[in-house]
Amino acid sequence: MAATAETATTGGGTEPVIIKKYANRRLYNTARSSYVTLDHLAGMVRDGQDFVVRDAKTGEDITRAVLTQIIFEEETKGASMLPTNFLRKIISLYGDSLQSVVPGYLEASMDAFARNQEQMRESVTRLFGAAPGMENFEALTRRNMEMFNQAMRMFTPFGGADHERRSAKGQPAQDELSELKTQLKQMQTQLDRISGKN
Repeated sequence: MAATAETATTGGGTEPVIIKKYANRRLYNTARSSYVTLDHLAGMVRDGQDFVVRDAKTGEDITRAVLTQIIFEEETKGASMLPTNFLRKIISLYGDSLQSVVPGYLEASMDAFARNQEQMRESVTRLFGAAPGMENFEALTRRNMEMFNQAMRMFTPFGGADHERRSAKGQPAQDELSELKTQLKQMQTQLDRISGKN
């Protein structure tokens, strides 16, 4: 379902649309004064429309949970996009010492992908044509997995022996934070190189 442009305008500019979620799981779009579905919210995301989902009773921001639910719904419809190995890697990082770094890494990865999205579409069309065959999809999938695995290896500098040595020496946490920031910049540079941005 395509979403129309919906914004809440104030004297200070445009603000995200507020979506209220009720106990019966119904979603209410306050800008349109009507109930909507997860499909509608997915359409708003695709159209670049910003929104915040709040619990109608408590006012708590539950946007992340609802976006996760949209992804779940899309995956169960057969439009699977998240490889099983990727999901396993993400789950394994919960509770890991790297957990706090993962959100920034994933956001940087998706930003790099978005910057090169149109270029990638053109490259796929040029290489495989408008209707690529199964063998070409397989080749593209292999390439994507290679890129993903290479990106995941970027985590290596944060863990393992280096981390243990720093802990054993008792160096201040500030030194470790500075090093993490430096390595995040290096990760972004490598992500840009992987995605073809030079």
